[in-house]
Amino acid sequence: MTDQLQSDEYIEVIGARVHNLQNVDVSIPRNKLVVITGLSGSGKSSLAFDTIYAEGQRRYIETFSAYARQFLGGLERPDVDKITGLSPVISIEQKTISKNPRSTVGTITEIYDFIRLLFARISDSYSYKTGEKMIRFSKEEIVDLIGKEYQGKKIAILAPVVKGRKGHYRELFQQILRMGFLRARVDGEIKDLSEKVELNRYQIHDIEIVIDRIQLESLFDKRLNETIKTALKYGKGMLMVLDMESNETRYFSQHLMCPTSGISYPEPEPNLFSFNSPYGYCKKCNGLGEVSQADKKKIIPKDNKSIYGGGIVPLGSHKENWIFKQIKAILKKDNLTIKTPIKDIPEDTLNKILYGTDEHLKIETATGINQYSVNYEGVVNFIVRQAQESQTQSILKWANSFMDKVTCPTCNGSRLKEEALYFKINDKNISELAQMDISELAEWFKALPDNLNEKQMIIAREALKEINNKLSFLLDVGLNYLTLNRTAKTLSGGEAQRIRLATQIGSKLVGVLYILDEPSIGLHQRDNDRLIQSLKKLRDSGNSVIVVEHDKEIMIEADHILDIGPGAGALGGHVVAEGSFKKISANGSVTAAYLNGKQEIAVPKIRRKGNGKKLKLTGATGHNLKDVSVEFPLGKFICVTGVSGSGKSSLINQTLYPILNNYYFHADRMTLNYKKIAGLDHLDKVIEINQSPIGRTPRSNPATYTKVFSDIRNLFAKIPEAQIRGYKAGRFSFNTAGGRCETCKGGGMRSIEMNFLPDVYVQCESCGGKRYNRETLEVRYKGKSISDVLEMDINTAADFFEEHPKISRILKTLKDVGLGYLSLGQQSTTLSGGEAQRVKLASELSKIGTGNTFYILDEPTTGLHFEDINQLIAVLNRLVDNGNTVCVIEHNLDIVKVADHIIDLGPEGGNGGGNIVFTGTPEALAASGLGNTAKFLAKEL
Repeated sequence: MTDQLQSDEYIEVIGARVHNLQNVDVSIPRNKLVVITGLSGSGKSSLAFDTIYAEGQRRYIETFSAYARQFLGGLERPDVDKITGLSPVISIEQKTISKNPRSTVGTITEIYDFIRLLFARISDSYSYKTGEKMIRFSKEEIVDLIGKEYQGKKIAILAPVVKGRKGHYRELFQQILRMGFLRARVDGEIKDLSEKVELNRYQIHDIEIVIDRIQLESLFDKRLNETIKTALKYGKGMLMVLDMESNETRYFSQHLMCPTSGISYPEPEPNLFSFNSPYGYCKKCNGLGEVSQADKKKIIPKDNKSIYGGGIVPLGSHKENWIFKQIKAILKKDNLTIKTPIKDIPEDTLNKILYGTDEHLKIETATGINQYSVNYEGVVNFIVRQAQESQTQSILKWANSFMDKVTCPTCNGSRLKEEALYFKINDKNISELAQMDISELAEWFKALPDNLNEKQMIIAREALKEINNKLSFLLDVGLNYLTLNRTAKTLSGGEAQRIRLATQIGSKLVGVLYILDEPSIGLHQRDNDRLIQSLKKLRDSGNSVIVVEHDKEIMIEADHILDIGPGAGALGGHVVAEGSFKKISANGSVTAAYLNGKQEIAVPKIRRKGNGKKLKLTGATGHNLKDVSVEFPLGKFICVTGVSGSGKSSLINQTLYPILNNYYFHADRMTLNYKKIAGLDHLDKVIEINQSPIGRTPRSNPATYTKVFSDIRNLFAKIPEAQIRGYKAGRFSFNTAGGRCETCKGGGMRSIEMNFLPDVYVQCESCGGKRYNRETLEVRYKGKSISDVLEMDINTAADFFEEHPKISRILKTLKDVGLGYLSLGQQSTTLSGGEAQRVKLASELSKIGTGNTFYILDEPTTGLHFEDINQLIAVLNRLVDNGNTVCVIEHNLDIVKVADHIIDLGPEGGNGGGNIVFTGTPEALAASGLGNTAKFLAKEL
């Protein structure tokens, strides 16, 4: 009975040895908010995800039938003796983000699906020709209206059968006669069909059957009733009334119809408003909202060159081929040659060269005989055709190098076909709603019931309830600045994670174990409290919540904390302390020292003055930026702050970085709109260190990325044993044949195809994961094979290779950025975004710098403990002290308070952001009280 009670109250983990966990035993209280913290690499994720979550997944798959499991394969049991009290597990990680361009915030949260349903059932439709509101009538309403409006008048009831189409329609006229009707109205004129009617087949015609001509004497004319019934039958739900005296017509329809133009829409269905359905998406862009278009600037980057000298890049320099002969013929008409500078060629002539012409061209051949050619395709059209039709990768790559993604000109980025945008609710179409930020959209839907009639409200009630709930959950997790049409691939890891968190809160599951990986990433301190309340809401619904986190505020609010350590890698893997925040703070661990204030990240007493030079960006208007002009003082540590969605990434990652990259490296990155930039000559290069993976396969690792492995292979090739055997450095590469294990091709892992699931990697049975064949492993340096070296952690490897300056320098740099716990050969696919970013940082630091570099880092504190942040700051300071400029986008106040210069954007996110709130020192910002960052920063200084 006691065991059963314990199982209900706790998740018991006995003897966990996954990765660096040192036989850990731990009891985690159920239905509580539990935080797992500790140094980077201490074993937090190994316990939370690789042990508890992995076992939950394994048990879930075991519930499948034997038939289903044969397709899935068996998941290996984590290295743990026993886990009891485990609920169904849901993992909400940072990496689970769709790269599909069709996936948006609206589709992920399912809010867009409910809005589509609303538009299909309660929207009003408008004519795309006249803008009038479309109307529909029942047969009885049509009879009643005609009877009242045309009382005492002579009218003709017409059934429209052809509208705006070409043809001679002889067969149609004969068919109408066979149906018993003698007259038809053709292009506004009533004709007797017993006489021959001749129509021009190349002209557009309107044809209506004259069902009857009536003099209305009575309101309830039985003949009128039968006539209207017949007209609706042949007119497929639509009829026209012709006033015989005034010759004016009016439409009546049982479908949605414009009363003036007669344009009729089919009844809307939810898929009409879906950009993922052929029924609803824009045919030009197939629902993507953007199309590829040839970029004239890429085709002609320098118009002072001539075509002969390679001014039109896709053509290259002059050759005696057919296309150059055609171009010569076009130019000859204007008395120009291919040696004329492109800037001196008239625009009309240049357009013919680029976009083609149907003119007859007089072309001289080698034999001197004149030939005439037509339909010259044009350089641009040829490039576009190759991009759309070519099956060859090299040609596709060539064509795409001259293309740019631009907003679709047909749908203007709405992704939907035109008809879908003429259905509106409260004067808003579905695209306009998708472009509102979440906070604005939530207010719009709250006010909507006041603008609906009773019938609409009955239909919409349940859908509105779901929409309002889901929007409120997004607001709770601080995503008020997002829009429903924001594509998933543009979301940060933290944003994607919080969207999934909001979706899970909305699903209202009970008795589930949720495991989250740093949900506070990318969240400003102002919004932290709302995130904490969301986590508590999840817990209070009857769920267990485990959060891997470093944020102090979340730790304070947690019911239980596990501190893993004491160090990282082999020095970690123990539960150092557990209990309440108060109990953890009193412990002697590294975490406790920062929590209780015994240790802290010091604020510099003097801020750097910089080198006096500036980079000035003027008129940035991309996304929500509102004509931003800002100066970046060089030779300083700059921090860009502001609430989530305030425009930080738009300004730095999508405007400043592409400008610098294009200038220094002649790249071709797309840049958001800006007017000008000054001061580029003060720098010599830019380096962006982001959190994208350092490799996509298990073959990539820190040793290969930093290129230290090349030096290690060269060292092994110089060992006497290797030289006796004739082994070169390539023998010790796991990517080339010779020294590697040929079963796994040097991967150490074999890929198992899982049909409809992602591929699974299992250890190679031939080499046991060592990557190399037996002969290669026999060559040893200080008793270690090349495989042993890859398995060393960086701390050990730095000592092992200390006699080799080049290798030692790179390994020491990896240690300096806090990655000493990683193994040299750790698969890149297992690295977090923060770890990947620090590997890149180390790689740059190990190079010999020029002292004039502009470094850009986006939230480098991701996944970092207080102690790791301290180390990171020391590394960044080293860069700045060498004369470089470091620009960091960051919310973490430990980084913000040590910066020399702050650029604070805001004041809010989304439409409420995009302005410069403040620029200056941290002290000046705190004293100003401006914006949302100031009051939180004041507490730290």
